[in-house]
Amino acid sequence: MASGRFLTIEADEAGQRIDNYLLRRFKHLPRSRVYNLLRRGEIRINRRRTRPIYKLVAGDEVRVPPKLDETVATVAPVPDHLMERLRRAVVFESRELLVVNKPAGVAVHGGSGLSFGVIEMLRKMRPDERFLELVHRLDRETSGCLVVARKRSTLRSLHELWRNGDVKKSYLALVSGRWQGGKVDFALRKIERSGERVVIVDPQGKPSLSFFKPIGSSGDNTLMRVEIKTGRTHQIRVHAASSGHSIVGDQRYGEAQRGEKLNNNTQGLCLHAESLEFRLPGEAQPMRFVAPPPADFQRIIDALD
Repeated sequence: MASGRFLTIEADEAGQRIDNYLLRRFKHLPRSRVYNLLRRGEIRINRRRTRPIYKLVAGDEVRVPPKLDETVATVAPVPDHLMERLRRAVVFESRELLVVNKPAGVAVHGGSGLSFGVIEMLRKMRPDERFLELVHRLDRETSGCLVVARKRSTLRSLHELWRNGDVKKSYLALVSGRWQGGKVDFALRKIERSGERVVIVDPQGKPSLSFFKPIGSSGDNTLMRVEIKTGRTHQIRVHAASSGHSIVGDQRYGEAQRGEKLNNNTQGLCLHAESLEFRLPGEAQPMRFVAPPPADFQRIIDALD
């Protein structure tokens, strides 16, 4: 058999299917290529052919072709200023996880015409990291707390916390008009509209719950602290707009020009994931992470009544 490289499966990697392991490890390898390599026996486990559904065991030796790394080495260059910006945006780091203050305008991952996102940039910054995976998502236009797992066991634990609603999520949102806020529980559904995926209020959609609390105002706008009990796509944006108070700078669901009237330096969405709080299994106390808003958003906050 041709020479190759052998990867030893650690305890933290056990339990997942070989196809999923390969797709996560070699991020830019097409799915069809992974199945081709498995079918032709170019990827083997303990020197034997294997099927995609095989579940890895700690200590397994996975043989991969010698040129596999070359296949995935071509990644679109990331501008140096973006890399440096993300490097400074790490607000917490432990053996289990990273918390990043995601910049507004940067996607969490590549795809849909984007060559890279936060996770690809982190992997490029930290080439020796064996495991870096997104725990959750933020809209491209939204800034703030984003959690990245550094261990598979941590990723599983955090996914369970998110699924069970055991994560306290707090946002800052500047909305149009004077609003007293309160509970918003419109059900939401994703649809395609003019080739674009959007979210609408629909009684047949998924249950969604947000709480808006006013904490300041400026002119015809109100700053809200928003706590969400569910994590639907564009939830805060659609709940605010459907209540008659769209988020300032929201070009998809609201009137973006309000942002220009408020502050000439504000071009983007005034929505920031301010804090996250959760308790990892085995920990006595919850962990709380806070990310400061972008500079232009902070100037607005400083000018509030």
